[in-house]
Amino acid sequence: MPTDTLLLALTTFFATIGPADLALVFAAMTTRNTPRERRVIALRGTLVATAILVFFAVFGNALLGAFGISLPALKTAGGALLFLISLDMVFARHSGGTGTTSEEEAEARTRADISVFPLATPLIAGPGAISATVLLISNAQGDQLKLAAVVGAMLAILLLTYLALLAAIPIQRLLGVTGLAVVSRIVGVLLAALSVQFIFDGIKASGLLGAGP
Repeated sequence: MPTDTLLLALTTFFATIGPADLALVFAAMTTRNTPRERRVIALRGTLVATAILVFFAVFGNALLGAFGISLPALKTAGGALLFLISLDMVFARHSGGTGTTSEEEAEARTRADISVFPLATPLIAGPGAISATVLLISNAQGDQLKLAAVVGAMLAILLLTYLALLAAIPIQRLLGVTGLAVVSRIVGVLLAALSVQFIFDGIKASGLLGAGP
């Protein structure tokens, strides 16, 4: 299995899904739930998010073809989106790229079951994670080993996310706000570099730089 592809996918999915950040949000949103209810919500939300990301992993390229979107365009746009997410992580800002908006959070508080919304989407399978899935799968260019590495990395981070949700309150107490901020910023810097590389690759593959009169 290609190590570079695996590490790239692991880093990208870890950054766009953000298991540590999700643990804090999940802990805050389930304060009124029993431990058993939290386990059920965590499992259901993770499974639904997995189904969403697997769908885009399998049918993402077909959707691109249906809408006439080229791979270079996806690389450039996806890289730009991931770069914006990385800025949020580095500067500890909040946007809809990896989380919920204030309106979505207000609606979620009135729901007894948050497993599908907002946990599965947009918290776990949000715009950033979906874009990363399609982008990484397309970048594999049909290489079965690379595809397996991307899917394996995605499932591994989803499993890590589920475990983080189960341990939400202990993680919150262990790392605290400062610890989570440090982890988020480090991963954000790595994601920024990866996203810029995606943009460079997209522009290069488009032929725009080599186009003559």
